[in-house]
Amino acid sequence: MRPLEIVIEGVDPFPLLGHNDAHLRLIEEAFSSRIVLRDGRLIIIGGDQKGAKWVLSECIAHLKENKRLDSNDVQTIIRLSHISPERPGRKAGKSNLELMTPKVVIRPRSKNQLDYFKLVKENDLVFAIGPAGTGKTYLAVAFAVTELEQGGVERIVLARPAVEAGESLGFLPGDFKEKVDPYLRPLYDALFDMIPPERLRRLLGQKIIEVVPLAYMRGRTLNNAFVILDEAQNTSPDQMKMFLTRLGIDSRAIVTGDITQIDLPDKSQSGLVIIQHILAGIDGVQFIYFSRQDVVRHRLVKDIIAAYETFEKLGDEPSEK
Repeated sequence: MRPLEIVIEGVDPFPLLGHNDAHLRLIEEAFSSRIVLRDGRLIIIGGDQKGAKWVLSECIAHLKENKRLDSNDVQTIIRLSHISPERPGRKAGKSNLELMTPKVVIRPRSKNQLDYFKLVKENDLVFAIGPAGTGKTYLAVAFAVTELEQGGVERIVLARPAVEAGESLGFLPGDFKEKVDPYLRPLYDALFDMIPPERLRRLLGQKIIEVVPLAYMRGRTLNNAFVILDEAQNTSPDQMKMFLTRLGIDSRAIVTGDITQIDLPDKSQSGLVIIQHILAGIDGVQFIYFSRQDVVRHRLVKDIIAAYETFEKLGDEPSEK
C-alpha cells in the first residue's frame, strides 16, 4: 500500500504535532500507522491510512479555527472518526454537523453528541441528561447562539435554579444579583467562548441574550426564543412545569442536568427525574442520555465518574484500614 500524504498549510506545525510529537503518537496508535514529517508534509505509512488522514485534516481545521489543539481535542476527533463509516466531517460547503458561532466552530465529539445534534435539529424540546463534562450545556448554548446568528430566533434566555450545594444564599455577601451570579457563571463562560466580548455585552444589555435565575421566568411567555434550563436536576416538579409552560410561538428549548448530582433534600422529587415519565412518548420531545464515555474534559474525569459510580453501587461507607 502506497503511503498517503497531507500538506501542512496555514498552521504552526508544533501545536499540530504536539509536545514531543504526542499528538502524532495518539493518531498512530489509533490507526496502526506510522506518521513522518517531511518537507512540510505528513507521510502516513501502513494501517488505516484514510482514517489517520481524516483525523489529521480535522486537527488542522480545528487548529486554524480555534488557534489551539490539545491532546483531548485529538482524542475526541479520533473518536468522532469512528462514529460512521463515512467519517462525517469537512466536505464541500459547511457540514450540518457544525455549529458556526462568531468565535469558534463547534462539532460533535462523541456518538451521543452526534445524536444530540440531530435531535436538536429535529425537535422543539430536548432533554440532555448525563454527568459533568459531557458537553450538555456547552453544546446547548452553541445551538442557541447559532440559531440567533442565523436568524432562527430573536433572543436567547438561559436559566438556572439557584439551589445551593451545602451553602445558603443568605450567608453570602452582596445584594441579590451578587449572590446569584456565581450560579449563572458557567452560562456566561460558555457565551464568552462563542461571542466577542463587546458584542456579548451589547446583546446582554439589549436583553437579546438573558442569563437569569429560574425564578425570574415565572409569568413570562417567550415567543421566537431559544430557551435553556441548566442544572435542571435541582428543580422541583412545579418549577419544571413552570419553565416548560413559558414556551411561546416559534420557541425551542433544551433542558440539561445530571440526575446523579441532585442537591434537593428529597432527590426523588427532582423535576428532571419525574419529567422523564410525564413526557415520555410525546411527539416533538426527545431525551438524550450521556455517559462517562462522552466526557470531553481531562482524561481523569472519566475515571473519577467511574469510581463514584462503583462506590454508589456498593452503597457502603469507606472501610477503615
